[in-house]
Amino acid sequence: MPFSTLGLTPNLLRALSELDHAMPTVVQSEVIPSAIAGRDIWAQAPTGSGKTAAFVLPILQRLHLSARKLTAPSSALILVPTRELAMQVGEAFRNLGRYLPEHARIVTAFGGVSINPQLITLSKGADIVVATPGRLLDLLEHNALSISNLSTLVLDEADRLWDMGFANELGRIIRLLPKTRQTMLFSATFPPEVKQMGDELLRDPLRVEITTVTTTIPEIVERAIEVDAPQRTQLLRHLIQTNKWTQVLVFVATKYATEHVADKLCRARIKAGALNGELSQGARTQALQDFKAGKLQVLVATDLAARGIDIVQLPVVVNYDLPRSVVDYTHRIGRTGRAGQCGAAFSFISAETHAHFSLIEKRRKHIILREQVAGFEPQQISTDTPVPTGGIKGKRKSKKDKLREGSTGLSIPLTPACSAKTNSYRWHRSPSDRLSH
Repeated sequence: MPFSTLGLTPNLLRALSELDHAMPTVVQSEVIPSAIAGRDIWAQAPTGSGKTAAFVLPILQRLHLSARKLTAPSSALILVPTRELAMQVGEAFRNLGRYLPEHARIVTAFGGVSINPQLITLSKGADIVVATPGRLLDLLEHNALSISNLSTLVLDEADRLWDMGFANELGRIIRLLPKTRQTMLFSATFPPEVKQMGDELLRDPLRVEITTVTTTIPEIVERAIEVDAPQRTQLLRHLIQTNKWTQVLVFVATKYATEHVADKLCRARIKAGALNGELSQGARTQALQDFKAGKLQVLVATDLAARGIDIVQLPVVVNYDLPRSVVDYTHRIGRTGRAGQCGAAFSFISAETHAHFSLIEKRRKHIILREQVAGFEPQQISTDTPVPTGGIKGKRKSKKDKLREGSTGLSIPLTPACSAKTNSYRWHRSPSDRLSH
C-alpha cells in the first residue's frame, strides 16, 4: 500500500516523493497510522527497515495539525545514543518536513561541542528536540528548555541507550516528563532490561515485531574468512584492490586501530580515513561527509559508527576486529544492504577469535561457512577445535597440502548477486563455476 493510504498530508507525501520513497516499509505501514492517532508504540525491526521515518512522519503530521504557539514548550523529544544518529534524525525531520506550511523548529543537541550555540538556538523556541541524554540534562540545568509539558517522547535505538550506560540519565529525564504523553520505543533488539523499561513506560502500546526477511529488510551476504591476525591489513588491502571495492566501512576495536589501519591503507595508495570517539565533532563530521561523497574509499571506525549511520548503497562492511556482542554484530553489518539493496559483510577470523565468533553464530542461530583466501591461509590453529589430520605438518603448509585444500582457498571476485524474490545470494567464480549460498 502506498504512503497515501496512511493518512499523511499532501505536504509530507510530496517530500516523500521527492526523496524517492515510493512505498512504505513494513514497519512504517504498521506504525504510522497508530502513531498519528497518538498511541504508544513498541517497534522492533532490523537495521535499515525504515524505523526513523516511522516516527518522524507521525510527529510532523501531528505538529502540522496542531496550532503552534511561539511560547509553547517543545512538542516532541527524541533521545538517541550518539551524535551521529542525532544529526541523522534531525536531518530526516528537516527533509521530510520541508513542505509543511510552518516549518518545524528543530534543535539537535549533543555533547562534544560548545553548548552555547545550542542555548542560543533553544532561546528562540523549539518544536522538536533531538538529543543525547547527557547533553539534554546539561540544557535542562541551564533552564534552556522545559520538558514537563511535551506531548511525545521517542527512544530511538533503545537498546543502545541502555548498553552505552545511559540508564541513570534516562531515569532522571523520565522523572521530569508529564505522565500523560505519547511514548515510542524503536530498536533492532530488545534485551530484558529494555523490555522491562518498555513495560514501565508504555501504556497499551501497539507492538510491532519485524523479524522475517523481506525485500525491504537488508539483503546481506555474510562471509567469514580465516586469517592470522598479523595478516589482516594485507588481506583487507588485497580484497579492496582485487575486487575494486569503491566504498568500504571497516570496523576495528580501538581508536589506535582506526588510525593504524587507515595509515597502512593510505601508504598503499588507498584513500582511507579514521573515525573514532576521540576525534573532535568537526573531524568526525568531515570524515563522514568525505566518505559519503566518495572522497574516501575506506572509512575505518570503532563501534561509534555502528548505529545510526545511513550511507546510501554502501556495498561492503568488514569486521577487521570482531564486535563484543551479537547486538553490535547485527548493527555493524546493518550498515550495508539498506533499503532493499544488496550488501556484503566480511568477518576476519583468527585462531584467537574463533571461539568468540562461534559464540556469535550460536546466539544468532546462523552458521557461516569458513573460507580462506589464496595466499593468506592461516598458519595458526585455533585451540578450541580439533586439529584436522592430514592437512597440517607444522606451522607452514606444504605444496601438497595447499593443493589438497585448493577447493577451500578463496580466489574469486567478491561481488554479490542477490535475488529479491528468493533472498538468495550467488558468488561468481566464472560463468561455469559458481559458489552458491
